Amino acid sequence: MEINKLSIKKIHDALKKGEFSSVDLTKNILNKIEKENEKFGAFLNISSETALFSAKKIDEKISRGEDIGLISGIPVAIKDNILVEGEKCTAGSKILKDYIAPYDAFVVKKLKEAGAIIVGKTNMDEFAMGSSGENSAFFPTRNPNDLERVPGGSSSGSAVAVSANLSFYALGSDTGGSIRQPASFCGIVGLKPTYGAVSRYGVMAMASSLDQIGPLTKTVEDSKIVFNTIKGRDIMDSTSMDFKATDFKAKKEKIKIGIPKECFVEGIDSGVENMLKKVIEKVKNIGADIEEISLPNMKYAMPCYYIIMPSEVSANLSRFDGIKYGHSEVRKSGADIKNLLDVYLKSRQGGFGDEVKRRIMIGVYALSSGYYDAYYLRAQKARRLVREDFEKAFKKVDLIFTPTSPTTAFKIGEKTQDPLSMYLADIFTVSINLAGVPALSMPCGKIDGLPVGLQVIGPWFGEEKIFDFSEKLEKEIQYK
Repeated sequence: MEINKLSIKKIHDALKKGEFSSVDLTKNILNKIEKENEKFGAFLNISSETALFSAKKIDEKISRGEDIGLISGIPVAIKDNILVEGEKCTAGSKILKDYIAPYDAFVVKKLKEAGAIIVGKTNMDEFAMGSSGENSAFFPTRNPNDLERVPGGSSSGSAVAVSANLSFYALGSDTGGSIRQPASFCGIVGLKPTYGAVSRYGVMAMASSLDQIGPLTKTVEDSKIVFNTIKGRDIMDSTSMDFKATDFKAKKEKIKIGIPKECFVEGIDSGVENMLKKVIEKVKNIGADIEEISLPNMKYAMPCYYIIMPSEVSANLSRFDGIKYGHSEVRKSGADIKNLLDVYLKSRQGGFGDEVKRRIMIGVYALSSGYYDAYYLRAQKARRLVREDFEKAFKKVDLIFTPTSPTTAFKIGEKTQDPLSMYLADIFTVSINLAGVPALSMPCGKIDGLPVGLQVIGPWFGEEKIFDFSEKLEKEIQYK
């Protein structure tokens, strides 16, 4: 039995039967991380002592005959922009290299209450800004399928931890594709829930109207289990809400899948396009109807996103000024500090990386007097059109399929000198965040040994619909 490759449900059953203990499971994972993390760059911090202590507590519950939840005793990795009390939380940035989280994020609290074992914090593009995993201030993350290629970003470490069997599942954040794109590149399942389905409390904000927390897992069933653990209303996040999952199976046996004609655009890899067409045939085999649809305003999604996101970034990151949080040049002996402005400028210049600075500058410009109406306001109007496209589409179809990414994983360093080319890696994912709908990336095949992800998009709070159909499709595809 290869324990590290087991699904959550199989581990749960094995723990209850006493086939192995949570301590054994946790030691296995910690040993694997110790041996292989240098190769992959997946983890920034490891929590060995607290993980083993928590695992021992779960084993004691099992020995007393107490019931345990589905994720009890199972190791999980947490993206390093999500607070875990008493642990470092850097957001992949030097400006927070010594920051210790004073409390648990809502999702972490939910995991702990359910008995999850947190083994460490995962690497990421600095402040979640990146599509490759190369923008961490500490070291890049590498794709387990090919160490010379990127794993995707910004939830790079979380995706690699699951793909390389360094954790059974992980949490990531998704602002424009940061869970789904690395899931696609690494050959695992990644869910971006409906905006508001999962609390953002305790997560370092990048773009507040776009950010959402979600799971990266080995299977669709695992994704469903983790999502149902972390979802729900939180009084500390006014955008979060409770909702009841619809019993999709009872309501409808045959569903209609929409394929946007805008997916087959110039720039999409021919192999990815052919893979999507093969998946469409498999969809027909499990009794679904296919209908071509149009999302005509998808073409505005990318420029719209790259105005709204940096604008919110510039506001959210203003708190990292060398006084309220993190690294400060004023504390250095011999620092040439003459006034308060010097504190701000020198701390941020030395603490932030190039991509973070680039996005702050774009955002400040877009929000500045004289340009607000020309850029930010127009982008918000375009966002409304993108959302309306999905509203119209879901009156015709139950789910929408697109590729997750227009290409497979590219080589490390290939796009670092061309930010626009890098941004285009998110062309199929950013519209989902702008509209606030849920979407899941699942592996559907490989091209030259590199995974290809299929994006399954559902209506608002339609996660159950996504899970139900994706589980059937997962069995039909039989990805390995």
